[in-house]
Amino acid sequence: MTAAAKHLTPVTLELGGKNPCYVDDNCDPETVANRVAFFRYFNTGQTCVAPDYVLCSPEMQERLLPALQSTIARFFGEDPRSSPNLGRIINDKHFQRLQGLLGCGRVAIGGQSDQSDRYIAPTVLVDVQETEPVMQEEIFGPILPIVNVRSLDEAIDFINRREKPLALYAFSKSSEVVKQVLARTSSGGFCGNDGFMHVSLASLPFGGVGASGMGRYHGKFSFDTFSHHRGCLLRSQGMEKIYSIRYPPYTPRNLRMLLVAMETRSCSCTLL
Repeated sequence: MTAAAKHLTPVTLELGGKNPCYVDDNCDPETVANRVAFFRYFNTGQTCVAPDYVLCSPEMQERLLPALQSTIARFFGEDPRSSPNLGRIINDKHFQRLQGLLGCGRVAIGGQSDQSDRYIAPTVLVDVQETEPVMQEEIFGPILPIVNVRSLDEAIDFINRREKPLALYAFSKSSEVVKQVLARTSSGGFCGNDGFMHVSLASLPFGGVGASGMGRYHGKFSFDTFSHHRGCLLRSQGMEKIYSIRYPPYTPRNLRMLLVAMETRSCSCTLL
C-alpha cells in the first residue's frame, strides 16, 4: 500500500485477523464439530479464513469437546501424524511460533508436536484467557482455542472489542441468533452454520474491512475492483435556449428554474 501510494495507485488488500466462531447453546454438537473441525484443520489450519477461536458457554463446551474428539479421530485416525489427510506446517519459523502457542490455556485435545517433521496435531485448547498470546495474533495453524461466554450479548461484545475480522461464523438452530450476530458485528465476510464456503462463491465479494483489509474481489467483483468506472454523458448542441438559464447574470427566476431542473428524478435524464 505504501509503494502504491507513491504513484497514486489504488489497491485492494486482503489481510488476516482472528476469525471468531460463535456457537449457540441451541446447536447439534456433532454437526458443529464436523464443520468447525473441517474448516479449522483444512490445510493444517493454514488458511486466512479459518475459524480462529470458538466462543461458547461452558455448557456448550462440555457437549462440544467429545464431539470434536470424535470428529478429529474420524477425520485423521487415532494417530493423526500418520494420516495422509493432515499436512505439515509450512516452515520452521511458523512451527516454533505455533509450538509456543500450545502453552496457552489447557490442552483438551491433541497438543502433540514433532519439530523434525514440522508436525502439530489437531489441537483444542480450553480455559483460554483473552490476554494470552494465542488470542493476540492470527493462529494460522491447527490450534483451536475455546473461550467461554455466558450469553450472545457477551459474545458480540467480545467480538466488537477486537479488530474487525476477515471472516465471522455463527452456529445456531435459531435463525434469529445468526441474524443478530450478522447485524451487530462487522467483518469482511460472514457465514451462518458453516465455515468459509462463502469464499468459494464467485457471486459473493471477498475482502476485508478495517484491520482485515479493504476492497473486494472474486468473480465480477474482481473485474470491477480493477476497473475504472468512468462517468460519461453525451449531448447534442441543440436546446440552447433551455440551457441558457445556467449562465449569468443570475436572477431569482433563473434560480427557481435551476432548482426545479436539478431535483432528483427516477429517470436517468438531466434537464440541464
